[in-house]
Parts: sequence; C-alpha cells; structure tokens
Amino acid sequence: MSTKKIVITLAVVLILAIVVVASIAKSRSGVTPVATAKVTRQELVSIVSGTGQIKPKTYVNVGATAFGRITHLYVKEGDHVKKGQTLAAIESVQPESAVAAQTANIAAAKTDLNSSQAAIKTAEANVIQAKADLTQKRFDYNRYEQLYQEKLISKQDYDAKKAAYEVAVATVAQREASLNQSKAQADSSASKIQQAVANQRANFDTLDKTISRAPFDALVTNVPVREGETMVTGIQNALGSTLMTLADMSVITAEVKVDETDIVNVKMDQTVNVTIDALPGRSFKGHVTEVGDQALLRTTGIATSQSTTGTEEAKDFKVVVTLDEGSDDLKPGLSCTAKITTAKVENALSLPIQALVQRDPAIENIYAATKKTTEAATKAAGIKANPIQGVYLLEPKNGKPAVRFVPVATGVTGATEIQVLSGLKEGQEIVIGRFKVLRTLKSGMTVKRDNTPETATESAS
Repeated sequence: MSTKKIVITLAVVLILAIVVVASIAKSRSGVTPVATAKVTRQELVSIVSGTGQIKPKTYVNVGATAFGRITHLYVKEGDHVKKGQTLAAIESVQPESAVAAQTANIAAAKTDLNSSQAAIKTAEANVIQAKADLTQKRFDYNRYEQLYQEKLISKQDYDAKKAAYEVAVATVAQREASLNQSKAQADSSASKIQQAVANQRANFDTLDKTISRAPFDALVTNVPVREGETMVTGIQNALGSTLMTLADMSVITAEVKVDETDIVNVKMDQTVNVTIDALPGRSFKGHVTEVGDQALLRTTGIATSQSTTGTEEAKDFKVVVTLDEGSDDLKPGLSCTAKITTAKVENALSLPIQALVQRDPAIENIYAATKKTTEAATKAAGIKANPIQGVYLLEPKNGKPAVRFVPVATGVTGATEIQVLSGLKEGQEIVIGRFKVLRTLKSGMTVKRDNTPETATESAS
C-alpha cells in the first residue's frame, strides 16, 4: 500500500473518531453529575457536647478558728482524710492556761459550797437546840406564871422566868436566820460553780478551736500554709486565713458549659458520657442533675444579668453532670468533655444531613415546566419566594435519571444523619452532593450518578 493511501486512511479514521466523540459529548451535554444515597433505617442518637472540669459536689475551705502560730500540719495535698481526723494544730498556751485557771476556780467554788453545806448542818442543829430550850423555857414560864397568880412566888422570880422565855424565843429566831443565811451562801456557791463551769465550757471551746478536724470524709486538694505561719481569724468583712481546702469525693460532678443553641434539648436525668483529658481511653457514665437558667458570656464567664454592658457575643449555659461511679484517679479541676444523649430513636427513617436544601416547591415546579431560570420563572409567575426544607429525589424521566424537589419534615439529628418524619420512603434515592452542585440544582434537571469520593478542592469550592 502506498504512503498516500495510508495517510488518507488515517485521516478518515481520525475524522470518524472526532465525530463519535462529538456525538457522545453532545448527547451528554446538560447532564449534571451528582452523588446519591438511599433513604435507610437505622438507630439515631442525638448528642449535645459541653466542655468543663471535674468538681466535687461538696467542698469546703477550712479556715482559722483561732489566732496563733501553726505548730503542726498533719496532712498534705492529695491525702484522704476521715471525718473527725486532726488536720492541724495552732499554739494553745493561752487557752490551756485559761482552762487550768478556771479548773482551780471551780475547785475553790466547790470547796466553798461544801463549807456552806457544813454551815447549814451546824445552823440546823443550833435551831433544834434553840427550839428545845425554848420549849423548856415555855414550860417554866407557864408554871411560874400560875404560881405567881396564886401568890406563891415573888414577882422577881416570875420576871426572871419570863425574861428567860423571851430570850429563848429570840435565840430561836436568831438561829433560824443564821440557817437561812447559810442556805443562801450555799445557793450562791452553787451558782458560782455553775457560772465557772459555763465559763470553762467556753474555755474548752477556745482550746478545741486550736485543733482543726475534718468535717467529713474528704480529699485534701489545697494546703496554702506551712508550719510556723500565723493564722488570723475573720473579723466582720475581713476574711480569715485558710488552712486548707477539702473536697468530698464521694459524689463527683462534671460542670460543663453547653452552647445556647443546644441547651433547649438538655433535660434533667439525661444520660451522659464523660471523658477526661488526663485519662485517655476511659469514660465515665453519669446523668444530668442541674441545668442552669443563667446565660454566661463565653469570653468572661459572667452571667448576662450581672454584665453592665450589652453584648451580642455567643453565650453558654452551665450544666452539672453527676457521675454514677467515682474513681481515685479523678481530681478536682481536671478538664473533661461531656456528651449528653438528648434523644434516641430506634429504627428511624434517616438520610444524610448534607442532602437537605432550602427551596420553594412552587418555584421548582415552574422551573421544571418552563425550563427558565429561577429568577425568570418567579418573575413571570409573580410568586414571592417562600423556601422550605427538602431534598432532591432521583426518579426516571424520558428513560434518564432526573431530580425533583421534595419537601421533608425532620426529627432527631444524629452525628451525620437526620430523622425523616414525612416526605420520603425507605429505599428512595436522593441527591447528597456535591455541595457545589446542590446549590444550583433545580427540579427537572437530568443528572448522572457520580459517587466517586469528593476531592478537597471540590469541597473548598
């Protein structure tokens, strides 16, 4: 075969190839590649996340209850203490001296009381003696009075007996007064003892305050002082010295902040999964025990009701999660993340979240019927846009796949899926991407499936 014929043959083949490629390109013009997925059923779990820190439900700053120098510190940070355990001791020379002096005063008062009681017994005996003597003197006086009336004795003897009787009456009165005086002295001594004992209780209380004891089983989280430092008690508005901070780790909470857009879904007793930054690979179960009502400014943490300036910045709400079980590895202040399960639906009809778009069904129908642009279609029909939520459903049209906008009602939102309440059925195929295509997709457009992975460049565009 000559060279000329070979060239002609190659030229004919090339022309035919160009014609074929052009035909294929023409047949594919106007076809939009889309990524698709099917509506399926699965378990959907809605999670709300919040970050914060571990906190004990109960903690207390043990302050100074007595003025003086610290003589002993019996615990250090990280120690576990029992209720009533001695934590620290402050010098107690003056309180001990006051207790010793008052003990001596009480002993002296008891001695005075014993002396008064002895005096009472003596006075009672004297009264008995005086009354006996008075009885004898009364008999003598009565007898001499009768003899005197019968003129058998002289008036001198009668007057003597009368005087002796009157002396005996006075003696009885004197002895009774002395008895009452002794009883009054005994009562006074008893009152002094009661007063001394009451003062001693105050002295014991002052002495006891030089010893600090744990109010409950706790973990020592902070000891800001050292032995030898001087402690000062609080006065009016002036705070006193702090010995240490105790945390009751029997009930542990996670105090987290939840975004204002999610707080409406958080309710009491919802289950929570808490992870600790310092304990990777471990999680702790808990439940919501407090949902804050005050919005907190994200930058300062101050409640909006306490802020003096208006602001439109993002806000958070405090949520307290109580852990179901504690651990010795948990320390107050550890950073944590709480994932709150706000809703859970078994066998839910669901679709990928990225498939949802906002469109106006009326405008979509006009576009599909007239093939005009959305702007031209709405202007021609005089319709004001009223977008609603929906997806593009794939269905055959003239033997080729095309899309149609379908409004849908949604429910629980999962990590990547969302529940379908109405508008779709299980197994239907919908458009889920690509994002750039979804922005321009219209009802009636012919499409082709392209489920190849989307590149980073396409996602950014």
